[in-house]
Amino acid sequence: MTRLRVGIDCRYVRIGRHDGISRFTAGVVAHLPDRHDYTLLVHDERQLESLPSGLPWELLPAPTEAGEPLVARKVNRLALDAVFSPMQTMGSRGRDYALVLTLHDLIYYRNRTPPREFSWPLRLGWRAFHLSWVPQRVLLNGADGVVTVSETTAGLIDAHRLTKRPVTVAYNAADPAEPRPEGGAREKHLVYMGSFMPYKNVETLAAAMPLLGADWVLHCMSRVSDADRERLAGLAPAGSIVFHDGASDDEYLSVLRTATALVTASYDEGFGIPLVEAMGVGTPVAVSDIPIFREIGGSAAEYFEPSSPSAVAAAVRRLEARWDAASETSVARAARFRWADSAEQVVRAVERAVADRASR
Repeated sequence: MTRLRVGIDCRYVRIGRHDGISRFTAGVVAHLPDRHDYTLLVHDERQLESLPSGLPWELLPAPTEAGEPLVARKVNRLALDAVFSPMQTMGSRGRDYALVLTLHDLIYYRNRTPPREFSWPLRLGWRAFHLSWVPQRVLLNGADGVVTVSETTAGLIDAHRLTKRPVTVAYNAADPAEPRPEGGAREKHLVYMGSFMPYKNVETLAAAMPLLGADWVLHCMSRVSDADRERLAGLAPAGSIVFHDGASDDEYLSVLRTATALVTASYDEGFGIPLVEAMGVGTPVAVSDIPIFREIGGSAAEYFEPSSPSAVAAAVRRLEARWDAASETSVARAARFRWADSAEQVVRAVERAVADRASR
């Protein structure tokens, strides 16, 4: 294939600290294979601070603006052969380039609470969008190809017949981090990284603490409201839960490297980056028995019924009994999730989209 001019939609990169989609975008951009010419599409120059330097870039309107359905008219002026977007909502009408969109997961069809940072009009639109499969089908079929981040979601896309376009899996990944020292300290600490939304089911983790014993501590790393803090603290012995209330990356990794396990009792997830982060530094994981966690953790993880505190405690005990082997296996398992591999899959999806468009 000849060298292509490919636009990468970076308008979802957060200014400051990454969220999931922002990190996915930055991870892919940082590892794009050098066989095409790439242009970063941003809506604020400050987004470039979180992206590799040296790549050309262009300004587009923010993806939350009312004109997003017609953004292709502005992209057409850039004379690109193709565009990859890390979301499925980029407007496709009137485009003269190949387009690959991304559907990360279908979790908001089952848990319809919109992101808290959205304005109320966007929150209403979000809820309405997820009441039916039809809007999703329209968006995805408006592209030439679709990327998703797991085989689990690829299977759901197929099961719900969400698109006629080819679907490519480009795994989510985690930034490489220094592993825990061999033979280093292992505390009776558990780590939870995630929000406190109802489907995250952090209550079960809290209720498992008295079953493990007084010397165990659960570290909750994310920002927490006063109400959630009080509710969870009331389920566990005094001092057995430490709320870091928004730990820095360094603080998070420091606690992770001395912990016995990362734990999560989610009833549902789109992926599970904290699992990859923990396994990557050699800290095993004990997690709820749901398909996406099975895909990520494989035989390295321990699994439990998420509604049962006693099942959580039993999984942690099983992990303790095989900890050294689980730590070693976890590192090998995490190596399956690499940004270089993900970027390669994204570019292959783009190349296929260009070829398919040319043949139509």
